[in-house]
Amino acid sequence: MTENNLGNALTTLGGRENGTQRFEEAVAAYRAALQERTRERVPLDWAETEHNLGNVLQMLGGREGSTTRFEEAVAAYRAALEEWTRERAPFDWAMTQNNLGNALSALGMSDSGTERLEEAVAAHRAALEETTRQRAPLEWATVQSNLGNALSRLGERESGTARLEEAVAAYRAALEETTRERAPLDWAMMQNNLGNALSTLGGRESGTARLEEAAAAYRAALGETTRERAPLDWAITQNNLGTTQLLLGVRTHSRELIKAANLAVRSAWASYRSEGEDYDAYFAERIKQIEDEFDKLGATASPGDTQ
Repeated sequence: MTENNLGNALTTLGGRENGTQRFEEAVAAYRAALQERTRERVPLDWAETEHNLGNVLQMLGGREGSTTRFEEAVAAYRAALEEWTRERAPFDWAMTQNNLGNALSALGMSDSGTERLEEAVAAHRAALEETTRQRAPLEWATVQSNLGNALSRLGERESGTARLEEAVAAYRAALEETTRERAPLDWAMMQNNLGNALSTLGGRESGTARLEEAAAAYRAALGETTRERAPLDWAITQNNLGTTQLLLGVRTHSRELIKAANLAVRSAWASYRSEGEDYDAYFAERIKQIEDEFDKLGATASPGDTQ
């Protein structure tokens, strides 16, 4: 077995196991492969191994929470793109651009600026030049979703609504191919992310239309992301729904919506606790915020019992 193939096998194993050992072994295997698969000798094979190295480094970065691994992944993808050009290998070029965008987006989340996120948006848009809906509909939808993620994060940091509007459009495009019937859990994740972009938009705009659309997207997600199937994902979406219901309740002076927000957030808290995740301080503060907003409406009773 070549070192590159060994790296592939170790990466697959690492994806099925906890921890980082298999991924670290895969990194070592790919780096060993690059000693033989040199750019001068076999440029396209070299690019393939650099791309594979980028993938496993990105997975390691996700497990470790390490920006260093993501930086290394970006370097590996950019190396691969020097030989996997659009003219020579358009599909591989597009795939690498998409993966580069994901690594840049992860890096962008860890700093306060926008440069990495802007680079991520550019990489995903480049990928879409070759990954078309007609040619590869599911891959196109995945890239659209990734583009939506980068735009949404960028929009949260920038003033105005343009980036968030673009994020909403990207998610809705992705959902045209990633249907509930075809890929239910991916569909639910995209609905949740669409809800996030709409909720942020709604917070910046007057009226309630965007917030109501966000709540509808979260409820759609909860139709597939059940507490039994994916308790932490369910909790995340419940908490997001609660946030949006609170905004709606405050904006419309609705006690019922604030009560609903209280219930959603408490349900999320309970799910985190049942999975052994300690976010008590965060949720205690959230509940206090909700109760304070309820009291401002002149209510005589708390919207929920004490946790």
